[in-house]
Amino acid sequence: MALLEVKDLQKDFSGLKVLFGIDLAVEEGEKHAIIGPNGAGKSTIFNLITGKYVPSRGKIFFRNRDITGLPPHRILHSGIARSFQITNIFRSMTIFENFRNAVLSKRKLHYNIFSPLSKMGDIVEETEKVMSLVGLSEKRNELAGELAHGHQRALEIGLTMTMDPELILLDEPTAGMSKSETLEMVQLIERVTERKTLIIVEHDMDVVFSLASRITVIYYGKVLASGAPEEIRSDLRVKDVYLGRERN
Repeated sequence: MALLEVKDLQKDFSGLKVLFGIDLAVEEGEKHAIIGPNGAGKSTIFNLITGKYVPSRGKIFFRNRDITGLPPHRILHSGIARSFQITNIFRSMTIFENFRNAVLSKRKLHYNIFSPLSKMGDIVEETEKVMSLVGLSEKRNELAGELAHGHQRALEIGLTMTMDPELILLDEPTAGMSKSETLEMVQLIERVTERKTLIIVEHDMDVVFSLASRITVIYYGKVLASGAPEEIRSDLRVKDVYLGRERN
C-alpha cells in the first residue's frame, strides 16, 4: 500500500483551474520526482498535500488516513515535512538557535527561566545531531541571514529534518545554485533522506535523474506520464513537451 496517495486532485483559484484531476501514489522508501514546465501545477500539488491550500475536489491519503484539508500543523505532526522554493529560515538567529528552536517546537517546549536552555542536555544533543547531519556544525555561531545561498538551503532542509518526518517534500532545492553547490546539495539530500520517502520538485534534470527512483511529469494540470527514470527519458510525449527543451 502506498505511503501517500492522491486521488483526482483538482484545484481552481476563483475560476482559474490549475489542476485537472491528479492521481499520484508514492511508495514507502521511494524517491519520487515531480517535473514539468513552469506553471504546470507542481508547487500547487505540494501546497495541497501540506495543507496550505484545500483541494477543490479529490482526496489525499497518508498511511491510508484521509488528510484532505487538514491544517498544516496537523499534517506536519502526522509525519510530512517540506521545504520551500524561497528559503524559509530565521535570518537574524544563529544556525544553532534556528535548529534549537525547531527542536523545541517539535517537543512543544518553551523557554523557562527556571530551566535554562543551556541545561537542557537532550535538546542541545538533538540540535547538535541535526546540525552535524547537514554539515553545518562548524558554522553554528554564524547568523543564518549571512550564510551563502547553498548553506541557507542546507539549513532549511535541516530544519525540515528536526521533525523526523516519514515523508519529505523538497521544492526546487537546487534553485540558484552553482554546479559545485548543486553537487553538494544532491549529496546532502541523499544523506538526509536515507531510509526516508522523498518527493522532490526540481528543474535540473541531472539532479532529477540522479536522485529519483520514479518520476511523474505534470503538464498544465494533468499527469502526462509516470514511471521509472528510463521510461520517462525515452517517452516521446515527455521529450516533445519538456525533456526535449531541457536535455539533448
